[in-house]
Amino acid sequence: MDAFYREEIGVGHALLLAKLQSSQQDQALAACFKEDWSAGGQKPKRILLPVRSLQFWIESNILLVLKLSPFDKRDVQLVPAAGSCVDCPMRTGHNKLLFADLGKLDACTSPICYQAKVEAHVAKAIAAKPKLVQISTAYGQQKEGSVTLPRNQYVEIRPEKPTTKEEATQPEFKTCKYTTEAIVSEGVDKGELRKVCTEANCPVHHPKPRPQKVADDAKWKAEQEKQRKEQAIANTTGLRVLAAVSAAIPVRLMKCDLLFILERLVSVMDENRVEMLARQHGIRQKRDDGGISKTLAAFVRRADEGTLSRLLVESSILLAATRGNPATALKDAASAYKVDTDAIAAKVRQEFAAKEKAKKVPQPAAKTAKTAA
Repeated sequence: MDAFYREEIGVGHALLLAKLQSSQQDQALAACFKEDWSAGGQKPKRILLPVRSLQFWIESNILLVLKLSPFDKRDVQLVPAAGSCVDCPMRTGHNKLLFADLGKLDACTSPICYQAKVEAHVAKAIAAKPKLVQISTAYGQQKEGSVTLPRNQYVEIRPEKPTTKEEATQPEFKTCKYTTEAIVSEGVDKGELRKVCTEANCPVHHPKPRPQKVADDAKWKAEQEKQRKEQAIANTTGLRVLAAVSAAIPVRLMKCDLLFILERLVSVMDENRVEMLARQHGIRQKRDDGGISKTLAAFVRRADEGTLSRLLVESSILLAATRGNPATALKDAASAYKVDTDAIAAKVRQEFAAKEKAKKVPQPAAKTAKTAA
């Protein structure tokens, strides 16, 4: 009420908050806002979120749909202090006028009571079946000594039938002789019963890879490595050709003309091309806050006519590469300035082969001992 009269929240927010119990209203009021630190300063700016955002938060954190609960809503003895959900005044169905927007949906407005009943239901199910497997749907490591199985130690069997031939081949749609009943004791859907397989050597849910599949995987990895290497060679060759073209450029225009044209070309280049142009001239600065663009602009203003001429042609080639085939743009430039691309490509391949060979040569014993020390 105070927040509404201070005009911090709107009528829609206030109506949603007023339906909640007083112990839940402070937490829900905080969910009406988000903190914005972008303006700087020691304190963040509070921004009011839309009414639908508050509605979603309430439905996710406070209004727990009873139809989806794992426990018996009519069980009076499950939590004797709480009694049956049917007669509980904290149920939305107990006050349909107040929660008319929910329609026929019946929900619990007390997450603490709801969770207490879920815990009691899990304990009751385990007491009735001591050998019942306990599983977790949460991510992360389990506590040491916990009897609950983490996600990577079981396969859940899907209750529905497969709808496609591809689904029919998937392990989670199949049963095996190790299939057993389990209860979710940690994580989402706590208290629900599931069918699982916990056998690590199960041929259905943990099939061993076929030799052919292993061979195919090795072949695929080798092909990926080959493509990566060819791409690296192509990139290095392209940069070498660009450098050779740049070295063959004569000085023609005046410095002011070159600077004018170059600044216009750089202004229409994307960030990656600007970075490539900068690296071509030894500028290697992080791109945070436009740092590399500012550094390149300063370099251009200090450059002489020869460097500006080379930058001008390089920028033209990089821009042409964004609108067509990069290899064709380089080839045309190399042809115009009589650059031997084949010789450059051969030299790059020799360098890459030498690096590969150096990697395979074992280190000397003395160097290895020094490294270990």
